[in-house]
Amino acid sequence: MTKILHPVERTIEWLHNKLDKKQFLILSSIFVGLTAGLAAVILKWLVHQTQHLITQDYGSEYQYIPGLILPLIGILLTVFYVTKFLKGKLGRGNSNILYAIAKKSSNLPKDQMYSHVITSALTVGFGGSAGLESPIVTTGAAIGSNYAKTYHLTYKDRTLLLASGAAAGIAAAFSAPVAGLLFALEVLLVDVTISAFIPLMIAAASGALMSRIILGDDVLFTFDLQQVFNYKNVPWYMLLGILCGFFCVYYSRMFPKVDGFFKKKKFPYTSAIAGGLTLAVLIWLFPSLFGEGYSSIKNLADGNYDNVMKNSLFEDYVTSGAGFLLFITVIMLIKVFAVGATIGSGGNGGNFAPALFTGGYLGFVFSRGLELLGINNIPIANFTIVGMSGVLTGIFHAPLTGIFLIAEITGGYELMIPLLIVSALSYSVVKYFEPFSMDTKKMAKKGHIFTQDRDRNILSTLKVRKIIETGFQTVLPSLKLGELVEIVSKSQRNIFPVIDKDGKLLGIITLDHIREVMFRHDKYDKVSVEQLMRPPAAIVQPEDDMYAVMKKFDETGAWNLPVVENDMYVGFVSKSSIFTKYRSQLIRSTTE
Repeated sequence: MTKILHPVERTIEWLHNKLDKKQFLILSSIFVGLTAGLAAVILKWLVHQTQHLITQDYGSEYQYIPGLILPLIGILLTVFYVTKFLKGKLGRGNSNILYAIAKKSSNLPKDQMYSHVITSALTVGFGGSAGLESPIVTTGAAIGSNYAKTYHLTYKDRTLLLASGAAAGIAAAFSAPVAGLLFALEVLLVDVTISAFIPLMIAAASGALMSRIILGDDVLFTFDLQQVFNYKNVPWYMLLGILCGFFCVYYSRMFPKVDGFFKKKKFPYTSAIAGGLTLAVLIWLFPSLFGEGYSSIKNLADGNYDNVMKNSLFEDYVTSGAGFLLFITVIMLIKVFAVGATIGSGGNGGNFAPALFTGGYLGFVFSRGLELLGINNIPIANFTIVGMSGVLTGIFHAPLTGIFLIAEITGGYELMIPLLIVSALSYSVVKYFEPFSMDTKKMAKKGHIFTQDRDRNILSTLKVRKIIETGFQTVLPSLKLGELVEIVSKSQRNIFPVIDKDGKLLGIITLDHIREVMFRHDKYDKVSVEQLMRPPAAIVQPEDDMYAVMKKFDETGAWNLPVVENDMYVGFVSKSSIFTKYRSQLIRSTTE
């Protein structure tokens, strides 16, 4: 049955046939950018309308009820939707996208074009302590991926449109097209040619334009700079950058533990209730943990400290400057537990907004602390803003994204120097302790994903078991030299595995090992294989990661290494066969 295309699809199909490849790709980036931008707008609008509707009727005497009940309801609704309609499967986070690029030819499921909008709206709209940017990125990436699949584009173009959708999502979320472009380049793409910049830029601009037209400044996260940059504060900015780096190490190590704790629950609703109740208690104590928390950052930057304390259990007790500083510090440290409880218990959200939240709080705590110590002329608002860049950079390992996002949401580049200093130092510190970003660390340990390293990315798609060579003549250790020479004369190989009667690998013999004695007939009956064999330079397991296998080749200088499974000889893997597979995979990744 011939597929009846929607009028829009028919129009795009007609354009696909009329335009050349580059022209259609640029046109596609506009479509993807506008659609991803619209999805971001819808999600932002849904969340803010939901929060407005569910909290507007509560009087002051019921001030704790929203924080106690609503986040739990939101997580339960999210778990119900995922369980009922998605069969328990909802790819979360940037690692989901990176895995699709590396392992699934940049194919994302169709349901991810809308499922993240629904689930994150339920989670964050009801007060879940997480961000919307990660769901927005996944939604945009899924839109780009499925658009490319619909019109049968190559893997390379499909990856580019996937990244374009993600860039448009970030651009729309903050009305920051440059940050959206840089996010796609730093976090998602393996390598980029100059020609790839154009679709990414157009998509990011389209997403930001869609957001600006529909939302204006109502829901967008913006700041107005109140103080100019003073070069005399450079040493303090440097210290802030180092602190941001160490805080990112804390966040990157603590979040997986909290997230994993709630995910270990046997039943999804048990996990949802546990996480929801934990979150309820935290929000009861610290109301600014409710939802994304952007408003509290603006309150700190603008000096509206009373709004941050409002409805808190400690509102009537914290009055002094030092007490308030301690209160903000605790919130900053506890935020990671709130986010871990939200996401780990089944809610949907990301760490982008929490990174900005904790970064703003850290910048405030640091600068306000300096002021309390008697150091004058410290621009608290500027440090609060720059701190966001430092923590965002460290958690996502994306310094350019952090720098230009803050530059764009502040409306200029007045803080470019402190942004560069703080982000660079934060990135340097966290990179030393955490080589991989929080999103990719878990998958990197499994050898599943290395999209920042093209060689490693391609190698991760190759499997040892599929390139094992078995055409090697095995020999027993009891054989004499004369018998071995006869086997060598009939073999086309120059390496011989030595095994026992059960098939266990004992060692190997190469022509180089026996060259000096193989023509000495007086040794034929006196020297055995057991005396001639040597241990292999390294041993490969069938399930080894190919990158680790190549590292063994590099360290040993060998061209063939034996493969052993449960101590039993299986065959050999050769460097040349890996190179052949690598080359074919490289060609496929750029043409299919």
